[in-house]
Amino acid sequence: MTTSPVERAADQFVSALAQWRIERGMTKKQLAARMGFDPSYVSHVEGRRHKPTEDFARRAEAVLAAGGVIWERFQQYDELRHARNAPLRRDPPVPVQWLPPGTGLIVEREAAQLTYSDKAYRCRIRRALYNAGNEPVTRYLMKIAVDRFPHDPPGSNRHHRLHPLTWEELDIAALAGEGDAVERMDLRPKLDRDAAKEVWLLFANEHGQFPLYPGERTTIEYAYTVGEEKWGQWFQRAVRLPTRQLTVRLDFPAEFEPQVWGFETSLAADVPVRNPVERRIEAGRALFEWSTDVPLLNARYRLEWSFRGPGAPSYDEKARLRASARMRGIGIVQRGSDLLRQPARHFQLPREEVEAREAATGLLSTLERLESAHDGFHRSGEHLLTCDRG
Repeated sequence: MTTSPVERAADQFVSALAQWRIERGMTKKQLAARMGFDPSYVSHVEGRRHKPTEDFARRAEAVLAAGGVIWERFQQYDELRHARNAPLRRDPPVPVQWLPPGTGLIVEREAAQLTYSDKAYRCRIRRALYNAGNEPVTRYLMKIAVDRFPHDPPGSNRHHRLHPLTWEELDIAALAGEGDAVERMDLRPKLDRDAAKEVWLLFANEHGQFPLYPGERTTIEYAYTVGEEKWGQWFQRAVRLPTRQLTVRLDFPAEFEPQVWGFETSLAADVPVRNPVERRIEAGRALFEWSTDVPLLNARYRLEWSFRGPGAPSYDEKARLRASARMRGIGIVQRGSDLLRQPARHFQLPREEVEAREAATGLLSTLERLESAHDGFHRSGEHLLTCDRG
């Protein structure tokens, strides 16, 4: 028995919905509650007893953070449905982005930049904030963490006990507002450890308070400095608030001959970043930029690098680690992993051309990381069988 294109599109929408619900570890009842629907509604949609609406699809995409997959499947279904029923009225429009109940602060844009200069790294974070909650926001938590040797925790701990972060060297500065309405933000320390600091950025200073009230927007910018002897070869952004756009920029001296790659770690996977890291040279500086318009809540996006040129900071971690540890550190799955026993599926071309290209980009990125970590490996005549997590 054949099915119509509309029915096939509806099946694809339901499959995407169920897949992402399972990956997020939610029952149908839990998802319905997060979306603000009756507990049985998700069951009816997945069972094809109810047709999905635009509002339902937007809410499912927002709660499950599916990277646009659920919304794309609905659009395909909706276009076919209305092409077949042209005289019928479309569903009434809904807001551009539905937010789950209880949503408070939203990061509409984040631009993070790390610059190496004069034997130190200067980190500068700029966030455009929107208060979608019901209460004024009076402070914002800033977190700083360093790890000189991330693949050797005991060695890194010993190093940071001897070389702890200090408030003086961090030289933290924070501002809030835009244009002529920029205010300096007071700082209130929350956590003080050898390799980690937490600071409350207060929407207040000696002139008074300037809370971010419900429905209002502002921009905050803060910066701090860490010496090269304490900063490892990585820079990570953790998405702790709903975020609509994330950009990360690295700025290194070109003579260091830097190479950069990235990882995405979420509840569903640990894979190379889906968008390529772009590189250009300007005025003797090597500039790298990576961006995403669909950052997942609770995901971590991490850029790592290596320096091959003269005069670059020396990281002797490679000499202290076995090859297998270095491979794990750059995302290479080791023999015996359960992941290697999971069957792979074929791409359905041309429908999944975008996914196939992303997979190919991930494989190329992995090969670049492998070459960097195992420089001279092929010249030795040895062979290594690896499988990328993506």
